[in-house]
Amino acid sequence: MTLTRSTAAAILSVEEVGQLLVEPTLALACATDVATVIQTEQSRFRLPIVQADPSAGWVAEGAEIPLSDATLSEDDVVFSKLAGLSVITSELAQDSSPEASEAVGQGLARDMSRKLDAAFFGNVSAPAPTGLAGLTGVTEITAGSVVNLDAFLEALSAAEILGTHLTSFVANPVDALVLAKLKQYGTAQANAPLLQPDPAQPGVRMISGVPLRVSAGVTPGTIWGVPGDRAHIIVRTDATVTADSSVFFTSDRVAVRGTMRCGFSFPHPAAIVKMSLTEGD
Repeated sequence: MTLTRSTAAAILSVEEVGQLLVEPTLALACATDVATVIQTEQSRFRLPIVQADPSAGWVAEGAEIPLSDATLSEDDVVFSKLAGLSVITSELAQDSSPEASEAVGQGLARDMSRKLDAAFFGNVSAPAPTGLAGLTGVTEITAGSVVNLDAFLEALSAAEILGTHLTSFVANPVDALVLAKLKQYGTAQANAPLLQPDPAQPGVRMISGVPLRVSAGVTPGTIWGVPGDRAHIIVRTDATVTADSSVFFTSDRVAVRGTMRCGFSFPHPAAIVKMSLTEGD
């Protein structure tokens, strides 16, 4: 496929955009490993929230079963536009090989995945959607100077008390390195790393069976514990890739713009755990 256009115009079909931009962006982002991803064609998305379950009870045979209803509400997800701009040579734009298209798409996807992570784990100002750092009502744990994994066990227990399970811990690369250096002192495996590798996911370390993921979008000094069923990323399927050769006419280059719309939903903020670290003495 060729990307060249004399004026700005959509250049790919919905399916091609998905393969070139959306799928790589979601695959590269750490946030999509942590949350449940939902793709929709709708212009707005309502996510049902169960605030209270119906109550059950023991009853005698033949007796009336007490009637109770679940307490329900909705989270009306607002979509925000995530856009990236790449400038490529006209030769690359005119190259119809799959490798050329992949090179363009990967460049945009890498940048957009970083922006997606920054918004999901941080508190980026509008028009970005509200991320974890902007939530109120999350469970907070002061981990202090981490010398063992006790704070992580507290986080796991806090989620279990609320009827859910943490499926990921996420840390900034700086803090992830500190955790990776913790050793099993006082054991037969003295000086061995305290965190265990996951044989199924090379490079991923485990804490009590929960993967520790790494993202530069997380603020240093903060580690998030996230239950995947209580955090959602909703992605609109109307993403576009547009090319325009007129902007950089004098240098014979082509501007390629990718856009996609997404929103975040955290229906149970208390189930998300924020761990605060301090530097060691």
